[in-house]
Amino acid sequence: MEKYQLYIDGSFVEAESGECRPDFSPATEEPIASVPVASKVDARRAVEAARRSFDSGAWSGMAVRERAKILMRMAEKLASRQDEIARLESADSGATIRQTSFMEIPFGIEQFQTLVEMGERLPTYEPLPWIDVPAISWNFVNREPIGVCAGIVPWNLPFMIAVWKVAPALIMGNSMVLKPASDTPLTALELAKAAAEAGIPPGVFNVVVGSGPDVGEELCSNPMVDKVAFTGSTETGRRVMKLAADTIKKVTLELGGKSPTIICEDADLSVAVDGALFGTFFFAGQACESGTRCFVPASIYDEFMARVRDRVTHVTVGDPADFETALGPLVSQAQLTRVLGYIETGKREGARLVCGGGRPAGMKKGWYVQPTIFEEVPNTATIAREEIFGPVLAVIKYETLDDAISMANDSIYGLGGAVFSRDIPKAIGIAKKIRTGTVWINDMHLLNARAPFGGYKQSGVGREMGPHGLLEYTQVKHIHVDLALERSKKFWYDYIIND
Repeated sequence: MEKYQLYIDGSFVEAESGECRPDFSPATEEPIASVPVASKVDARRAVEAARRSFDSGAWSGMAVRERAKILMRMAEKLASRQDEIARLESADSGATIRQTSFMEIPFGIEQFQTLVEMGERLPTYEPLPWIDVPAISWNFVNREPIGVCAGIVPWNLPFMIAVWKVAPALIMGNSMVLKPASDTPLTALELAKAAAEAGIPPGVFNVVVGSGPDVGEELCSNPMVDKVAFTGSTETGRRVMKLAADTIKKVTLELGGKSPTIICEDADLSVAVDGALFGTFFFAGQACESGTRCFVPASIYDEFMARVRDRVTHVTVGDPADFETALGPLVSQAQLTRVLGYIETGKREGARLVCGGGRPAGMKKGWYVQPTIFEEVPNTATIAREEIFGPVLAVIKYETLDDAISMANDSIYGLGGAVFSRDIPKAIGIAKKIRTGTVWINDMHLLNARAPFGGYKQSGVGREMGPHGLLEYTQVKHIHVDLALERSKKFWYDYIIND
């Protein structure tokens, strides 16, 4: 069992207290690694190291092309160990080895490289129109790094979501402290190994494993931190925003979701049914943009549900290390209890259980839940309103597309959504009416490093990835160069000075 350390100021170190704890496999409930337990003191050490590195200019003052070379070396180190990292991510999070090997880790590395390439090319100089009143002047915008950034990542898709914060922050010249979730810290510490091997200067990138109340709150409130990028629940996002407010930090928040999937009458049902199941059961439903509300027209409802009942039998639950497994365990006992509680609420409120509804028979170990589908669910039901974060799909019948769009938007969330239709112009029209940050047409979950990702309403603030996400890690400075060089031409000085 490997023993991990914190990564602070270019060195792997023990927590100040010396405390460690076991990291458990969601599939076996057995320890797979030993990880340090950081305190506020460790978080401050990391922030101070990041502050020194930023202020020294060792990274922030380096030419962007040189930063890009070092970061690409970091990506190469990750790629050389891709299979090992995929196995580690699966063991730590419960994600299936199919998901981590073919999607999460390779896509995460590709996204890292793409974001670095985009950041290298993103202009830091933005010309503004020349001004000739009251005198000729040259004006431009200069984009500069913000400073010290804190990245706080969740336990779902921990490697990929860390990449969305680390790559933009570092290529844009910032220094960073990364806090992984306590349940899934291992691949964040593997990122630290790659950073050290690539030659990133000390203090530029730090990884601190600890609790939200200790490490997370310190990062959000420490006056030396200039920006917080947080992915997690809406409830915790509110807390992050409040803590950051005291020092007016810039925040990027990617929070909860209850994403709608609208099936149109003309949809190809072979695509729509599998798309709806993929949208819900990917990573056992533990994705913030999961399409957990499926709106189906009354005219095709019975056929749709018949196909759903058949296709869900092909979703194999089992050991995430087995390539035949499609749905692994939930991340923790706490999450298992939460999801089972929502399933009981759905039953109690009168939704009709189609399949699932409990733990798989014969699986005595592991935090598993069967793929669960409810039908005839009113949009006002708890399981249609609140984020469950488990493999639970609520199917809702509608009469008209206007009804479906209205119900889709009747939510505090606005992160993702999907439309299934053969009529692409119609689908785009529907997508424009759904108040969410991302809408997929005839697909779900596929995220592009060149496109922004984030939410409307209580699903978040700001964007990650794409140029929009890179610019979140910059400060905007307007520089005015007055070309009226002689004092005699600066008549506006005379407003306060009498000769």
